[in-house]
Amino acid sequence: MRYISTRGQAPILSFEEAMLTGLARDGGLYLPEIIPQMSRADIAALVGVSYEEAAYRIMQPYVGDTFTEDEFRAIIARAYAGFGHAARAPLKQLDSGHFLLELFHGPTLAFKDFAMQLIGQLFEASLKRSGKRVCIVGATSGDTGSAAIEAFRGLEAVDVFILYPHGRVSEVQRRQMSTPSEDNVHAIALDGHFDDCQARVKDMFNDFEFRDAVGLAGVNSINWARVLAQVVYYFTSAVSLGAPHRKVSFTVPTGNFGDIFAGYIAKRMGLPIDRLVVATNQNDILHRCLSTSEYKPDGVIPSISPSMDIQVSSNFERALFEAYDRDGAAVSQLMEELGAGAFNVSQGALQALRENYDSGRCDEDETRATIRDAYTRTGELLCPHGAVGVKVAEEQRDAATPMITLATAHPAKFPDAVETASGLHPPLPPAMSDLYEREERITRVANDLGAIETLIRERTGN
Repeated sequence: MRYISTRGQAPILSFEEAMLTGLARDGGLYLPEIIPQMSRADIAALVGVSYEEAAYRIMQPYVGDTFTEDEFRAIIARAYAGFGHAARAPLKQLDSGHFLLELFHGPTLAFKDFAMQLIGQLFEASLKRSGKRVCIVGATSGDTGSAAIEAFRGLEAVDVFILYPHGRVSEVQRRQMSTPSEDNVHAIALDGHFDDCQARVKDMFNDFEFRDAVGLAGVNSINWARVLAQVVYYFTSAVSLGAPHRKVSFTVPTGNFGDIFAGYIAKRMGLPIDRLVVATNQNDILHRCLSTSEYKPDGVIPSISPSMDIQVSSNFERALFEAYDRDGAAVSQLMEELGAGAFNVSQGALQALRENYDSGRCDEDETRATIRDAYTRTGELLCPHGAVGVKVAEEQRDAATPMITLATAHPAKFPDAVETASGLHPPLPPAMSDLYEREERITRVANDLGAIETLIRERTGN
């Protein structure tokens, strides 16, 4: 399997090279040259198998000969061994035809664990084999950072630096990043918002002298392996509800577009997905673009669903690449226009996007009301991000097709918002009960590329 950049000018890479590279050297994102197909018989054969077995069957064609069958199965087994539910991604029924996919049973209580625990094992296996060392730099709006630190803490061949927006993540999210004591992990509080963090990470990848000197690698959802891992739970949940013999729809609360793009890949592989619904909070640039064709950032407004407080959705570039028939030059032009302030999607590409994605938005009052109402009606306590998804799903679903809403985080990660909405304070699981007593290690930096690069060079000795 070969991997190509969304901007068409970077070298074609293998799975292992694309995984370790993260962002392409032309600024684009890697995608497989072809999308492997699963037949109806292949999908039907997933009924009753373990999550790990399903993951192996779905992901192996993308991995190719990077690892032997035994190696890859062992990697998957280690990745999900620490999850707190035997099903890994269990379904819970909210209403007739409406189901919640619980993606918060991993070690940091968020859906990012599905990808990050796997990518940590993939990196470790690859680096042990090559004897190389890498420096992982990532940006987070909350959950990616804690999942990355948990996955890579203590690994000998990896240094991890996670940039998060100072004062704009929940206390639980911050403490999950700042309390690990291992010397190879670093929580960096940037003076700015998430888009600033993401921009500085991309700047570092585009500074080739720095990139090569420190051995830069990325584990944000710009990394194809992250998206690939998320494809699996679309298959397992849809099969639980009757696929491939019936269609299923999904609603995905999203800011950076990676999770819902994984659903698109599942659909392209043959999973009978009827609709993929993008659910946004008040930072609704994705909903506005799909509605009007204009992609124009207009400032991030802090919300009670902070992991979605994003205006520059990096994975949307992958969706644009597909919508423009994989025309790298067209995508490059759009990204240049975005650098100048905004772009408009062409009519043909917009039609292609609308054929694959629907969208809706949920404001702060609606989010709180959904948390309260869902608990009253079903006993299910939602985190604010899940509530955004449930509200949009309720507006868009139909009686003929089951709707699965992705619950992307445990409510205990956002206790203040959940308590304000529901009157209930969600407790942390026992394994995290002392989180508020653990010592924090945080480095605060200005929104300045030079200052960040200097800090990383000093701590890595490069």
